Amino acid sequence: MQDRSFLLTEQRLAESMELDAMPIEAAVDLMQEQDRRAVEAVGACRDQIVAAIELVAAAFARGGRLIYVGAGTSGRLGVLDASECPPTFRADPEMVQGLIAGGNQAMFRAQEGAEDNAEQGGRDIADKRVGSNDVVMGIAAGGTTPYVHGALRRARELGARTVFLTCVAAFPGEPEADVVIRPLVGPEVVTGSTRLKAGTATKLVLNRITTIAMVRIGKVYENLMVDLRASNIKLRDRAARIVATVTGVSREEAFAWVDRAEGHVKAAIVMIEKGVDYEQARQLLEDSGGNLRAALGR
Repeated sequence: MQDRSFLLTEQRLAESMELDAMPIEAAVDLMQEQDRRAVEAVGACRDQIVAAIELVAAAFARGGRLIYVGAGTSGRLGVLDASECPPTFRADPEMVQGLIAGGNQAMFRAQEGAEDNAEQGGRDIADKRVGSNDVVMGIAAGGTTPYVHGALRRARELGARTVFLTCVAAFPGEPEADVVIRPLVGPEVVTGSTRLKAGTATKLVLNRITTIAMVRIGKVYENLMVDLRASNIKLRDRAARIVATVTGVSREEAFAWVDRAEGHVKAAIVMIEKGVDYEQARQLLEDSGGNLRAALGR
């Protein structure tokens, strides 16, 4: 069995040695300070995060996918980020996907032994029919998860671009990847509990990658979520507000335009700004690769 005591995430945090005897206020202050360090650690990875975003945006532009792979907290965060892309950006659910060791049941109940199966990681990637258009991102806070290593190896064999996100320094046997993102958050408040700072850092990185990659392919105009479809009351209200903000029409008029555009915000804006009907607006957007700024000639 591998001795993992040398890993940063397995070491003890000096400031929390007396955690069990601390007043609650002191424990909260301690965790606040440690979370600040997680933000700083992610900031130090700026160039690597940019490189990952470039890979993902290019994959999206050619019809490829981003597939997250992880176990435990790391896997759950990948599945969470993937599940939030369709409602936020009206992205095809196939576009960003999450694989977690142990399968879907591991989202709700720990399947601890599943992370040790490197072969299953490779099989899960093969089952997704991963190819050269795709990016596979392995997430392993402690770095050594066999399931993630197996998935990354198979992804590279199949021609995909790869990203490895970990919170430990480079070590022998680390998986090869095109980009390695390494926020070194340090030891956890509770030793080895990477759902804490390491989990916070992971969520920050995933937020940046999918958000900015989606922006780059035209899912956002200015800072507005224009690629949504008004499919419920909340989203219909948001859609009307976006249309009114961009075009200057009244809120009441915006609702009418959203209805004419069958709930499609981008199309409603193009209809108003270019004086065209719904089908013409859809064609202008298609000709512009879905980019509203380009469709409007701005």
